[in-house]
Amino acid sequence: MSLCLASAGVVKALALASFTLAWSHSVEKTAWQEDWRVTPDGLELAQARVKGSGAGMEPPPEARLVDGWFQWQPQRAPLSRLVLANSGAAGEWRVCGDGQCRTLSEIFGHDIGVATITMSVCNE
Repeated sequence: MSLCLASAGVVKALALASFTLAWSHSVEKTAWQEDWRVTPDGLELAQARVKGSGAGMEPPPEARLVDGWFQWQPQRAPLSRLVLANSGAAGEWRVCGDGQCRTLSEIFGHDIGVATITMSVCNE
């Protein structure tokens, strides 16, 4: 399985069966991470974690504090696509897999600015 990222008519395929999506909250500037799996049913959210709480980012009651991160396992059906918007106020989204993290600009090879990015399972 591969992860496809699409923006402004350009599609980038990443050979990843799982990945971490990382970003900083635009107001609180707090780190947030989500672990995703690329499955035949779509993108499956396996775990979420945040380095704190505040404006619109309170961890749910089932979250547990582990090594400075509130962690929990969201219970939701796989998504056919995930749409990311970049406000430009908190840095870029990062995709981490195979031991490295890259910004969306690094993946696309140019500054993506506030472009919308759609993530999905590649149709192979």
